Formats: sequence, structure tokens, C-alpha cells
Amino acid sequence: MVTIDAQVHAYERNHPGRPWLATLHGPAEVTGKEMVAAMDAVGVDGALLVSPFTMYGYEASYAVEVHAAYPGRFGLIKPVNPADPKVAETIAEWAATDGTVAVRIMLNRGASEDPADPGLNRIFAAAARHSLPVNLLCWGRLAQAAQLAARNPSTKIVIDHLGLQQPFEPPPPAEPFAELPKVLALARYDNVAIKITGACTLSRQPYPYADLWDPLFRIFDAFGLERCMWGTDWTRAVALLTYKEGVDAFRLANRLSESERAVLMGGALSRIYDWSPNKA
Repeated sequence: MVTIDAQVHAYERNHPGRPWLATLHGPAEVTGKEMVAAMDAVGVDGALLVSPFTMYGYEASYAVEVHAAYPGRFGLIKPVNPADPKVAETIAEWAATDGTVAVRIMLNRGASEDPADPGLNRIFAAAARHSLPVNLLCWGRLAQAAQLAARNPSTKIVIDHLGLQQPFEPPPPAEPFAELPKVLALARYDNVAIKITGACTLSRQPYPYADLWDPLFRIFDAFGLERCMWGTDWTRAVALLTYKEGVDAFRLANRLSESERAVLMGGALSRIYDWSPNKA
């Protein structure tokens, strides 16, 4: 089984040559080399490397450097700016960058709440032209995400982190799945897939997080496993679990058959993003 993590981050220590815009919860640095070592230690073959918005904003040069150093291990995703009138040109340039698999909208980081916003829809249209999925961070904005999906049926849309707000440190939310009905409503749109990333941070029980499976299976049943992609959201989750726990909670789960595991932990991602790792 090829195992692919649907979201990890890598970043350098803050320095003048590539200064941070703000501080992301997590280690002082997790370089590409360190991220590959973490993956190798637990048998993860590849990952989608998402340039961390908190630190680097819309600039993704470090992710590009990491991909160049480990070209078979990472597909690249960068955030794009809905307020930039030239965002379609940015997406065209990004689509031509080696390793690119998608773009990302941080919907709840100041983006317009209007589903008809020209900047947002410009991104969806440009991504569709270049066959790039749009990753959507949209907790608290799920109704808008549904309207955007309806407006852009030819664009692949991937909901980040189950569409739910997730903690950076303990404790998890008192009702982590309170918004689940709104998440399930997104399954009606054929162009929408969902990342099961960071799910373990929502558990109110210790590893192996048995309380997750009933709500997760509601998502699997609504979307179908072929539209669901496991991942850890490493490094954001470091205060709540180890990387190995985030992998083994799914890889060793007796609630999943081998065939289901193969789809959830790599197969669906390879199809949706048209990308697979090549460790050679």
C-alpha cells in the first residue's frame, strides 16, 4: 500500500533571508530533511507539502526548495490571494512550477464572505483551466463553501481538515463535531472532496482515538471513500500527538479493511491530485 499524507508543512527557523510573517504553533523549525526523516521513520511514502500561510503568506519558495531536494516525495500546494487582481497569472505560473498539485484559499483569513466575490471565483476559474484542485480552509464558512462549489462545478474543491476548527494544543473542543451536519451537506456536490487531516486532534480520548470513528464514518458514508483523504496536518498537531500516532491511528485501525485503508491513505489522493510519490 502506498501511503500518502494529505497535508504536512516544512519551514526554516525564522531568519532575515526568509522572515516569518507570524509564528505558527509548533517546533522552531521543521526542515524538509526533518520532514522526510519523520515520514521515513513510520513508512509514509509521500506527502502534499503545503506552504505555511502563517509564516510565509502567499510566498512558497521554501516549499519549492524542499521539492527540488526531494522531488519524488512531495506534491506542492501554495495559498493564493483572492484580493490580488493578478491572481490568475499567479496560478498560471504556479501550475508551471515543477511539483505543483493544487492551490489553497484561506477562506477564513480575511477573504470576502460573498460567494459571488470576483476574486474568489477568479481563483476557481483559473484553477480549473490548469486542472488544479482548490484546497479550501473554511471552518466557520461551510455555507459559503457550498455556494462556491455550486458556482464552480468544473473546479475540483478539497475541504481542508474535515471543514472543522481544530486545536493547536490541548484540550480538544468540547463538541468537536458540532458542525458535522454542515460538512455532510457538502457531499451533495460531486466536485467536492474532503481531507481527513488533523482528525486525531479532535479526539477527547487517548491514542488510538476510538471516539473518532463514528463521526468519521458518517463522513465516509456521505462522500464515499474515493473522495476522502487521510493526513496528519503535521506540524500543527505536535502538541497533541506524535507523527507515528497520527499515522498508526489509521494504518492499524480495525475499523478499516485493507482495501478501505488503501483508498483513504493514498489511493483517493493519487486520483484527485493526479500525483503519486516516487521514492526512487
